[in-house]
Amino acid sequence: MKVAATILENFRTGFVAIVGRPNVGKSTLTNRLVGTKVSITSKKAQTTRHRIHGILTTDSAQLIFVDTPGFQKKHMNALNRAMNRNVSSALLDVSAVVMVVEAGRWGQGENDLLTMLPAEIPVILAINKTDRVDDKSKLLPFIAQAASLREFAAIYPLSAEKGDGCSALIAGLTPLLPEAPAIFEADEFTDRSERFLAAETLREKLFRNLGEELPYGIAVEIEKFEMEGDLRRIHAAIIVDKSAHKAIVIGKSGEQLKRISTDARKGMESLFGGRVWLETWVKVKSGWADDQRALKSLGYE
Repeated sequence: MKVAATILENFRTGFVAIVGRPNVGKSTLTNRLVGTKVSITSKKAQTTRHRIHGILTTDSAQLIFVDTPGFQKKHMNALNRAMNRNVSSALLDVSAVVMVVEAGRWGQGENDLLTMLPAEIPVILAINKTDRVDDKSKLLPFIAQAASLREFAAIYPLSAEKGDGCSALIAGLTPLLPEAPAIFEADEFTDRSERFLAAETLREKLFRNLGEELPYGIAVEIEKFEMEGDLRRIHAAIIVDKSAHKAIVIGKSGEQLKRISTDARKGMESLFGGRVWLETWVKVKSGWADDQRALKSLGYE
């Protein structure tokens, strides 16, 4: 991590947690606010499993967004408990919180999350996917209902996918940060390593290519990451819970795995700005999502 050397008068720096139930668009919003891809996205719930920092530096502030896994209480294996702890711990040392909800949808998941949010930290409510609401007259009653449940610092209707309302959200967040020098250089967009980003890129391609066939108990482990000039040699193991899942990932005559690996390699080359040689294979680790040792080795604890 590089520390920014310039200290500007009245400059503000702080961490902003982005929280919400699964599939409300937290990662899409993080990427939109940062201006580049730091969090993987897919239509699958709980695509995000790790806490990820995305960095936006403007002329007056450095906002360090903490993209968190979706908070939920339905499926409580060790992996889900670890993800929920990620959400809780992300709230301990932030200057502000953005609670993301889907326009027109407020349920028990949102109520559960509200009880977790510290009273002393300003919370902005981001009502996402407003572009998908056909009858816009329904937005005002929804906003009024949400505003009655907590004193929010502000409420912003927006579309993370299209970018509508995101500039206003950044402007609203900036005054909530403390005056402090930047932590990162202005051109840095995440504090995560290339090794981590490579694993996440491959996991995203698994989610997107496998669709409804995707086994929930799937993970990625980078076993080797080497630089040879501008070439990155990456050896990645895809972890599944059952032998039947291994067959799904590999596909007929290995075509599925080949397609996933090609998409992942192209994604990595775009992200890293250089050539990538990627080798992938599939391993079966039964019960890994409920094994504390396995979770730790995969970076979930």
